[in-house]
Amino acid sequence: MKDRGRGPDVLGALVLGGCAVWPLISAAGHDGRPEGALLAVLAVTAGYVFGRISGSLVPVATASVVSVGALVAALISSHESVGTAVAVVTPSGDTGAAAALLVLAAGAACCAAAAARRPAVRTALRLLALAVAGTASLLGSFVGFIAALGVLLCSLAAARMRRRLLALASFGLVTALVVGTSWAVAERALPEGLSVSLEGQLTQYRVGLWHDAAELAKENPVLGAGPDRFGDLSPTVSQSLDTDGKPQSAPLQQAAEQGVVGVLLLGAVFGWLLYGLGRSPCSTPVVLTAGATLTALAAMASAGNALSSTPVTAGASLLAGLATARRAAGPA
Repeated sequence: MKDRGRGPDVLGALVLGGCAVWPLISAAGHDGRPEGALLAVLAVTAGYVFGRISGSLVPVATASVVSVGALVAALISSHESVGTAVAVVTPSGDTGAAAALLVLAAGAACCAAAAARRPAVRTALRLLALAVAGTASLLGSFVGFIAALGVLLCSLAAARMRRRLLALASFGLVTALVVGTSWAVAERALPEGLSVSLEGQLTQYRVGLWHDAAELAKENPVLGAGPDRFGDLSPTVSQSLDTDGKPQSAPLQQAAEQGVVGVLLLGAVFGWLLYGLGRSPCSTPVVLTAGATLTALAAMASAGNALSSTPVTAGASLLAGLATARRAAGPA
């Protein structure tokens, strides 16, 4: 594989720089709290850099450790959620951080399997990914189970593929469709039958949050209402006794709190990651497995609070760094 060039790195620096500066601008206009957005940018940067470094030295070992760590973190998160849950309005649901961690665990295991050279190691790592999907099913996370199983199947199919651009473009299209559907639900622009069906799956509470986010985005289309101010301004949040103050959709949260520029920056981050994978010197199976994992996480973040968890954000960027790293010269 040819050298990936400096294009993805330059683009990444520009995009992440914009993601760090814009929350400060938006917060200055509306007395917002940009600390959470800055922490997310720091997590993405640190995870990606660590992934690039470790991926050039010990990619299989690093991906395996990430898989096991994400699985343990998901089990701990699920246990804490069960122990502290209050049945008031609605739980965070399958699209929460625990489900995202399980998908990340499955994706990291599949990436390690795709990079491994020994057949026995590849088989063991794929069995680990299958075990992660089974764990999601046991924890009652239907979305986590389907997403983890889908990543595993995509990884198996990627082992026979040699061209990556079409698959990566398909990942981008799928993510755009999910984001567009969530926005249509928020605007109540879907046909009545489909809207009722989706509302039954998403719950009225989540749809109410999305509608509030869309209304805030209309009131402040450029700067947004200010970072971390959705919980203060949402009528749905004010009527709930058990909520994290988030709209449970990353694109809608960006639109409500940071305006159209925030949405464009969020999309640019995902586009940068796909572009980096397209130019990656890693093998196509590794690249497409990472792309499938990031797409699953992006879809979950569009309909849930997956990106509200720093481990998920850092882990996803770490996986992207692993899949775009150039192996160091020297003996295997």
